Amino acid sequence: MMEQEIKPLAADAPNVLEVSHISKSFGAVTALVDVSLKVKRGEVLALVGDNGAGKSTLIKILSGFHQPDTGKILSNGEETRFASPRDARARGIETVYQDLALIGDLSIYHNMFLGREQRKRFLGLNLLDNKKMRTLSRTYLDTLGIHIPDVNNTVDLLSGGQRQCVAVARSIYSSPSILILDEPLAALGVRESAHVLGLIQNLRRQREVSVIMIVHNYNQIFEVCDRINFLHAGEIVLDASTSETTEEELIRVVKSGLGKNAISAAASAAEGRATLPHH
Repeated sequence: MMEQEIKPLAADAPNVLEVSHISKSFGAVTALVDVSLKVKRGEVLALVGDNGAGKSTLIKILSGFHQPDTGKILSNGEETRFASPRDARARGIETVYQDLALIGDLSIYHNMFLGREQRKRFLGLNLLDNKKMRTLSRTYLDTLGIHIPDVNNTVDLLSGGQRQCVAVARSIYSSPSILILDEPLAALGVRESAHVLGLIQNLRRQREVSVIMIVHNYNQIFEVCDRINFLHAGEIVLDASTSETTEEELIRVVKSGLGKNAISAAASAAEGRATLPHH
């Protein structure tokens, strides 16, 4: 069966999240400088940058763990403030961190419903409804295109890629509007990465959940992402569509070590050279 073609993001797709002029410092250390970011409904946005660039701080602000010093956040056009992770989740933002928060010796279906277990009454007792959780887990994993033969197996029997997919599926089950993935491909092999990339591609194909993913492999960015934001020294120095740039151009910007103003100046100079008459 041929995979359904991935349609371009609609030009009039609304912004589900906007970050405007966010800054954040920890004592004498400035983590973010005047960061503005937007995510459209159904868009997959890559967040890239070196260690210490501010990526983790930014996603922790979006997840409600940190509050910005300046700037504002708009959720579906409405200004909001995430005072806690619970606030962010109430606004439809789910985050999957690198540790995944899965319990290895529990079954896959128990992990899928961790913290929101399905229950039933039997002879006056409040019991786990294991049958319902198994059925729902199977249905949901199949719907997302996650191929795991037996949801009764414990998580510690899964590959790294399968575990990542289960963690993502658990977050999507709560029907978020935005899914943040903190380096979902870190420490995964080629085959395991393919599991996760396939899941992200499925989400992109459906265009219902927006995804922000921190990623280091630039080739993978151009495989599954619609747009790139490159963070350098706490500021976004590049905001580009993957359809209008190349991996080589991204690598050139990353290696330049330049800030926003320097990159703009370099681009203007290059444009000026291109328009000079040839003799």
